[in-house]
Amino acid sequence: MSTTEPTAAQTSRNTEVTNVEMTDAEWKARLTPERYAVLRQKGTEPAWSGELLHVEGSGMFTCAGCGADLFPTDAKFESGSGWPSFTRALADGIIDEHVDRSFGMSRTEITCARCGGHLGHVFPDGPAPTGLRYCVNSLSLEFDPAKD
Repeated sequence: MSTTEPTAAQTSRNTEVTNVEMTDAEWKARLTPERYAVLRQKGTEPAWSGELLHVEGSGMFTCAGCGADLFPTDAKFESGSGWPSFTRALADGIIDEHVDRSFGMSRTEITCARCGGHLGHVFPDGPAPTGLRYCVNSLSLEFDPAKD
């Protein structure tokens, strides 16, 4: 495993960027087949099917692969896209961005910086103040209402 020094804020919110590295067999054993398809094979769940699309109350959305804190509920908004959408990540450096030219288009893929799990994509059509829409698969996330 490779490591980098996390900031105090990252350490206190489980956003350490200590890389989680596992073999493909270990990921398959750890994740459900549906989560494996999204997180490790860059799949997408059908629109409007995700369990975390409509979440009420406060808490934290965490990576379903490694448990890293990713998105606070105060960053969630209803985008009408069919997937959970957020205006920002919890902290800088916990989400990695990659150019995605699949399906004949150019998009920005987002992955968990800690484990490399595919989360979804980020688009420049979100509300203020960031103008961003992090469009995330529910299968990439878990919700913890105890964290807020």
